[in-house]
Amino acid sequence: MPSGEKNGETPSKTTVTVPKSVGNDSANVKADNSNKNIKAKYVIKSSGTVLLPNHDIPVPTKFNTTENVLDPFCDPEKPQKISFHDVTSAAFLIKDGVAKTPCPRSTSSDSYGMDLYLKKDFLQVTGSFKERGARYALLCLSEQQKKTGVISASLGNHAQALSYHGWKLNIPVIVVMPKAAPIMKIQKCRNYKATVIVDGNDMGEAKTIAMKMAQDKGMLYINGYDHPQIMAGQGTIGLEILEQVPNPDAVIIPVGGGGLIAGIATAIKALSPNTTVIGVESEKCPSFSQAMENNGPIHTPINNTLADGLAVPKVGYNAYVTALPLIDKMVVVKEEWIALAILRLVEEEKCVVEGAGASGLAAVLAGQLNELKGKKVVILLCGGNIDTTVFGRCLERGLAAEGRLVKFQAEVSDRPGGIYDLCRLLSHLGVSIKDIMHERAWLRDIYTVSVKVVCETRDWSHSMELKNELKKHYTNVEFSEEPMAILNNLAS
Repeated sequence: MPSGEKNGETPSKTTVTVPKSVGNDSANVKADNSNKNIKAKYVIKSSGTVLLPNHDIPVPTKFNTTENVLDPFCDPEKPQKISFHDVTSAAFLIKDGVAKTPCPRSTSSDSYGMDLYLKKDFLQVTGSFKERGARYALLCLSEQQKKTGVISASLGNHAQALSYHGWKLNIPVIVVMPKAAPIMKIQKCRNYKATVIVDGNDMGEAKTIAMKMAQDKGMLYINGYDHPQIMAGQGTIGLEILEQVPNPDAVIIPVGGGGLIAGIATAIKALSPNTTVIGVESEKCPSFSQAMENNGPIHTPINNTLADGLAVPKVGYNAYVTALPLIDKMVVVKEEWIALAILRLVEEEKCVVEGAGASGLAAVLAGQLNELKGKKVVILLCGGNIDTTVFGRCLERGLAAEGRLVKFQAEVSDRPGGIYDLCRLLSHLGVSIKDIMHERAWLRDIYTVSVKVVCETRDWSHSMELKNELKKHYTNVEFSEEPMAILNNLAS
């Protein structure tokens, strides 16, 4: 049980202060003053939001809920904190069934201005860190529970991990996956002999369905991010990080339901208390940030996101009370930076990761963690199960965000050689045409043609050179919305 004062008690007075490392540019500093008590301090930048937990406010010892079916392992009225002992116990039990993944120095450390290390947990058999918690939870079952089997709801990674280790340990597994779950992940679960039910529009609905089934069938429900044994299993990543990279200045961890950061932070702070623990969320579903401002888990609307593995509408109660006292900073990143991070990891590190796995690097690219310059930093690449079609879109979006994929429309002469002159200009500039089309019907001048071009450039400065040259040669030139990521980078 979490220690501290009773729920609702807060300090009589608090003061908003923003460390220089966070407020070093002209960002707007704001705070939630609900009930005249500051719940969280945060800085809003064009590239995203940085939140600093207010550790002066006690973590609640219980929460209210309107859920009809409750998981006994995730009771809002009795949230459970995991301990360092729980993590070490998990490490001992899972060591023969889960890979110890590498944590090499990034080949691009110098370009980022950091001594950067990448913990590659996407190299697990099922492609994500979820195997650690899943195997530990299954090994902790009683003999009767192992015969009856388990059930869970998941967007994919937890479902795959539970299915795989259930198959290896001969334990029946049922997974309920929302309709938005990637097809590849659904099929993988079936390949691992699990019973797969695709139902529910999002994780919230899928979880409700799975919890009801667990009650009806007398099976144990294993929450993918809030079950204590799941969190303890994920915490073994922290033990490996400190063994592979002694005394890191900071560890950057993707955050969805909160179980991953809760487990890792428990291990990191126990062995290396001076290491800064930083969480990263997508702006499309900042459920932990919302919980911080609310001083407790609260339902957060989910929008379509590249980081589908982080799209959990409500942070776990156990995860919240465990992680909040240990987190030093929470960063919310924009989607453009996640796409760019996926691209950078492919090009520079030869790593194919999903949006959730790339979110840590996205925060670095966005300039939201500039205080880590010159320091030893570990980024967790937590998952690599990205849908093939989504991967292609991410690469294109990353190229556009970096200014290397440009779309424009120009009116050129419809006389012989008009389009040829445009193509010759692009060739002279070293620009590669990816797609081109033209139309005549909707122009006022019958002697001109509108040409739409998608082209690839070397970098942002090359795109600016292209833009300037086109405006010199053509009167009517329109560019699509310029890349947000680059504009923010230039402005910061």
